[in-house]
Amino acid sequence: MNAWSALTRQLVAAAYDEDVGAGDLTSALLPRMDAPVTARVVPRKAGVIAGLALGPLVADVFGGRLGALLRFAPAADLADGVNVAAGQVVATLEGPWAAVLATERTLLNFLGRLSGIATLTARYVAAARAAAPGVRVLDTRKTTPGWRELEKYAVRCGGGDNHRCGLHDAVLIKDNHLAGVPPEQLAAHLRALLAGLATAHRRPAFVEVEVDSLLQLGAVLTVPGVDMVLLDNFTPQELRSAVALRDRAGLRPGAGARAVFLEASGGVTLETIAAIAATGVDRISVGALTHGAVALDVGLDL
Repeated sequence: MNAWSALTRQLVAAAYDEDVGAGDLTSALLPRMDAPVTARVVPRKAGVIAGLALGPLVADVFGGRLGALLRFAPAADLADGVNVAAGQVVATLEGPWAAVLATERTLLNFLGRLSGIATLTARYVAAARAAAPGVRVLDTRKTTPGWRELEKYAVRCGGGDNHRCGLHDAVLIKDNHLAGVPPEQLAAHLRALLAGLATAHRRPAFVEVEVDSLLQLGAVLTVPGVDMVLLDNFTPQELRSAVALRDRAGLRPGAGARAVFLEASGGVTLETIAAIAATGVDRISVGALTHGAVALDVGLDL
């Protein structure tokens, strides 16, 4: 069972207020509102399921607000991250008829959105690893406000990895942080910036610097304390040159005491990710995993 954050719990509660508000006018017309039912959650298309771990929270919040006992249960031996077929029963929702109907749309919205992200992520991961089995496919901060924990969870369900969760957990020095710094001054400028980490209250998860040229990369590789370099909108040939430059500097992961990982980013698509992975980069970040995913069609059958 996931320990969902307070923000995600608030999101589910807000979803209740948004949809049910002061009541369900249609379900109130039912002659047997309290009749017990068991509804089946069924994807209409094949994909990677995600959001089953959230189902119990949705049932708990909605049931509590409706004054009804709702029980959400994934199908036996089924968990998030599994490929499912169209028409396969992936979970059940049990409870009073009216309460189940009031919960239906929000539950399916969560499941559909998260399963869509997981399904798309799995396609990107498969395409990348067909060319380079060890490459990691990462998400970005291009997430729906309030949904970041859930959308990054869905990326993991699809076999991807998470980049930083927010501005608070890692250092990523991007081009806008370095505006106006000429390449010949870049290394000294970064050393001065990173000196502040020595007095910081906590160590960031990693330190990464974005570059848009091989000249900048060469400067960044001389700066101790940089864990990763983000190669922004490099062509495949430039990526190969970047990997060679890093390796000649003795900074290839596993080759020495100090390592610098290289991350390709910018305009990555399903059609281009294999060629990018084949260049030898360690990581590929893809904003489309979250902002470009189409929800998986999931229904509720009584």
